[in-house]
Amino acid sequence: MQVAGLVTGERAPWARLMIVPPAIYAHRLGSGYGPDSSDAALRRSLEQRVDGLETDCCLTADGELVLLHDALLELGTTLTGWAHQRTAAEIRAGRLRHRDGTPSDERVLLLDELLELAPPDGTLQLEVKAHADPALARHTTGAICDRLARHPARAHSEILSFHTSACELAADLGFRARLIIIAHYRPDALASWARRAGLHGVCVEHFLLSSQLVGTLRASGLSVTTGTVNHPALLARLLPLGLDAITSDTPAELRATLAASEALALAA
Repeated sequence: MQVAGLVTGERAPWARLMIVPPAIYAHRLGSGYGPDSSDAALRRSLEQRVDGLETDCCLTADGELVLLHDALLELGTTLTGWAHQRTAAEIRAGRLRHRDGTPSDERVLLLDELLELAPPDGTLQLEVKAHADPALARHTTGAICDRLARHPARAHSEILSFHTSACELAADLGFRARLIIIAHYRPDALASWARRAGLHGVCVEHFLLSSQLVGTLRASGLSVTTGTVNHPALLARLLPLGLDAITSDTPAELRATLAASEALALAA
């Protein structure tokens, strides 16, 4: 018999090891429930328990911060061009697209709007988006940090980026910074650099994770998270690693799977 992708009657290995289950964050504010980083996705995610929210930030031509996964506007909205070449008002005049490409009724959110709607006690992961432009990535990072500097959300926010210079800047400004990696290359060197740069942690694509990699990063005092995980079979493989958090497009469903596995472990 299977429950949420887990075999009943068999105690999960991670439970036998007394590993603390990971926090579950809503990827792109819960893109399984609506267009990426939309108000609809966010509100659906918040209808049930969620430990944190993850979204992407793009800097506009007039210095505002909008929540867009792709800086190239035609990839996710009814607009064209690049986010940093348009004003916030121009971007918000367009509409987000559904996964099938059809226009939705949802407009692009501002970071300020998210800060008003986000739970006061949940983690907020803000990923810097600047396509192949390290200077823009740093500029965007500076703008995010400035926006958060005097906001209560600062205490539980993280700045994420593929750009090392953006992570270094966030750390220099006193924020929790997390580098995103999609290649398994010299983890010892990566951990050494991250420790020197003052990073809080690393987000590793789930298909790269192993106990050896996680152990190397943890030995340097780094937090380890992953994403994006939507399938129960993937969750089952990751739980023994003792990750700090997992992002999911459908956080409620992933949490239900996690709860089912915990219940089986207690009953065994």
